[in-house]
Amino acid sequence: MGVRVKIACVGGGPASLYFSILMKRQDPSHDITVHERNPAGSTYGWGVTYWSELLDKLREKDPETALAISENSVNWNSGVAYVRDRTTVQPGDDGFGIGRRRMLELLAERARALGVRVEYEDEITADDLPEADLVVAGDGVHSAVRERHADRFGSDITLGRNVYGWLGTTKVYDAFTFSFQETDHGWIWAYAYPFSDEQSTCVVECSPRTLSGLGLDRMGEADGLALLEKLFADILDGHPLLGRAQDDDTAQWLTFRTLTNRSWRHGNLVLLGDAAHTTHYSIGAGTTLALEDAICLAEALGAHPDTETALAAYERRRKSELLRLQSAARHSAQWYENIHRYIDLPPEQMFALLGQRHSPLLPYVPPQVYYRLDRAVGRLEALRRLKRWLGPKLARSSQSRALAGRK
Repeated sequence: MGVRVKIACVGGGPASLYFSILMKRQDPSHDITVHERNPAGSTYGWGVTYWSELLDKLREKDPETALAISENSVNWNSGVAYVRDRTTVQPGDDGFGIGRRRMLELLAERARALGVRVEYEDEITADDLPEADLVVAGDGVHSAVRERHADRFGSDITLGRNVYGWLGTTKVYDAFTFSFQETDHGWIWAYAYPFSDEQSTCVVECSPRTLSGLGLDRMGEADGLALLEKLFADILDGHPLLGRAQDDDTAQWLTFRTLTNRSWRHGNLVLLGDAAHTTHYSIGAGTTLALEDAICLAEALGAHPDTETALAAYERRRKSELLRLQSAARHSAQWYENIHRYIDLPPEQMFALLGQRHSPLLPYVPPQVYYRLDRAVGRLEALRRLKRWLGPKLARSSQSRALAGRK
């Protein structure tokens, strides 16, 4: 796409904004507008997670965006799990959290600085798409643009078994924190992570049976938060849980929708981010995948002379790259849906298998057997690493002694 083109992005999420940034960096003459139906700053979602690999990609594609995001993020490198009155702590990879609203502000500022028009309170209907050379549907899992052409995209949605609530708290964690609580109606659990110096995200999940047994499905938001604060007192340390503070005080309990599409393109219309695919929130990859979509689409448009070929290359590559993560997300969701298999293990074993929840083998092997096998493989790999490190050192030492003996 070496000539000036007109691009309309429907939806002002991370994928659309970052894509507009990358296209402007490719060619400042591109005419790009991001259309967001909500007012500026009205986003909901508390904080989002990402990992160091994403930051490396952002630094490569646009160092200024990467710097702004990293400077406004907090990070952790360990996990802690509370199960009944037991606690276990495990080291982990570097994880990062940033407020979703703050991330969108940063991306919008950068896009505008490069000449992108970011229009808020500008709803685009599926029947009245903008006149453009390329229309990018980045309007989320409930995409009206995609639904207008559902037969062309071949959308399929699978509902998860569990329900969840997306909450915030003023408790600021220094590790990715899990709490599993047993009630008379079954288990309920939370995972929490910081996203600023003042707040953390707290996702609460349970089975519909537990939700109904506790009465959470019938409570208003204030009463529901009060009950959850009692249940998760072990990790809240007296801090409140924060909801959406809606006018009707309705509690927001959701069922995760895993979306796939047979095709991601139709004419000059292409799907991006959650409009194209979703992966279960328990692997913390939604924002990362959206930004990687943006990177891939911009690269494809820069590498191919015509839009049709570029969109085909984008779809082919991203579908291939997503296979592993989609499988991991599916198994992660199933681990929580079958939590009774793991919850009575000793805490260090349960937490180890929590870390292995992406494995396609785990559901079919008795948990303690899997744990012992995993430990044995880990020890074997550690021995291999030791041999690789020690071998050259011993060889050099032996050679030095041999040379010394010849003198």
